[in-house]
Amino acid sequence: MAYLKYINDERINIARGLVRDTTFVHKFGAVPQMSISATGTIWDVNDTLYPWSAFNTPGVLNIPAVNVADNGNVITVVGLDSNYNEISEDFTVSNTGTTTGSTTFARVVRAFDTTGTNVANINIQRASTVVARITAGKSQTLMAVYTVPAGYTGYLMQGTASIEAGGDATGDMFVRYFGQTSFRVGHTFEVEGQGGQYFYPFSVPIPIPEKSDIDVRANMRSNNSRMTAAFDIILIKNEGVGLRE
Repeated sequence: MAYLKYINDERINIARGLVRDTTFVHKFGAVPQMSISATGTIWDVNDTLYPWSAFNTPGVLNIPAVNVADNGNVITVVGLDSNYNEISEDFTVSNTGTTTGSTTFARVVRAFDTTGTNVANINIQRASTVVARITAGKSQTLMAVYTVPAGYTGYLMQGTASIEAGGDATGDMFVRYFGQTSFRVGHTFEVEGQGGQYFYPFSVPIPIPEKSDIDVRANMRSNNSRMTAAFDIILIKNEGVGLRE
């Protein structure tokens, strides 16, 4: 094995996989055009709160018939199983019918097209509910939602948001701590197009326990606007951390 030098920058060493039981997550989302006075999650579906209730019962996913130009594309879906462990499954989609998976999902955190650029929207469903969408031309979901895997604590390092010129919105990062039935606000912010990007680095990272759900939402106060949100989390295994042997 090649010698990997540990350098004096913890973030670089985490990215290089040199810190034992520690990894990172960069989540980013965008809503194409949220309507005035609407409240919704920052994800690929307009004016809609993310449908967490679709996973009240974990189960297999399906992808309805796609545009003929996307026939045969391979879609990788990444999420958590019923024990909140990380899983993924590949779907070879068809333009003639629904493609149904065989892996039980309790959460979906992202999906991407491994074949190339998708021509049309591709929906990933739990039963008949859309739980992820790859917007046409993006090749990956844009969903500012996340669930901390079992056995890890997520440390929220920073968050950011932006909105197109002329837009104005209130944003909230909601967290549903594992074992609780409802979400509550963990961070709130304002964003408007003329003011530029919102950016907040936490002076002390916010710990988010295993199996807890994160959902970044916005209420649009003016104009029908595209809005983005992103956040960075360091995941540390609960039993400890240190340099790799």
